Amino acid sequence: MSVVSVEKDYEGLSIELVAEFDAPVEAVWQLWADPRKLERWWGPPTWPATVLDHELTVGGAVSYSMTGPDGQTSRGWWRVTAVEPPRALEFTDGYADLDGTPLAQSPTTDVTVRLSEQDGRTRMRLRFAFESGDHMQRVEQLGAFDVFPQSVAQMDAVLATDPDQEVP
Repeated sequence: MSVVSVEKDYEGLSIELVAEFDAPVEAVWQLWADPRKLERWWGPPTWPATVLDHELTVGGAVSYSMTGPDGQTSRGWWRVTAVEPPRALEFTDGYADLDGTPLAQSPTTDVTVRLSEQDGRTRMRLRFAFESGDHMQRVEQLGAFDVFPQSVAQMDAVLATDPDQEVP
């Protein structure tokens, strides 16, 4: 498993996950930049994602749906706030109704991704910042803190099957 650590910061209203991959930074970046690769790991293993829109530019949007084991559907969206390929991405993540309209009353999460080369590998820092203590607690109670590492662990399989992957 690529996940090195998961640190919860209840005072700072965040959780940070650190993962390392036997792949160059550019290959790990493509897991975010390529919508077909993103949908192979974004979300829980039992809730595969389908990326519907994908524009990684400042002000751009990503929309996705996830389908559960019993066929239930959940929708979500990102608003990209910063992007510096292949090293950094920041976005706000939120829930949407079934037609993809963001749920205005639903709290959002600010997500920061940082990629760096370290000892011939890529280190990814993934930070989720929550609007409030109640929001963070609700996300944890829903099991998302366990799901985040499971989702990131799926990145290894995508990297292993990538025909464009260069071995460092």
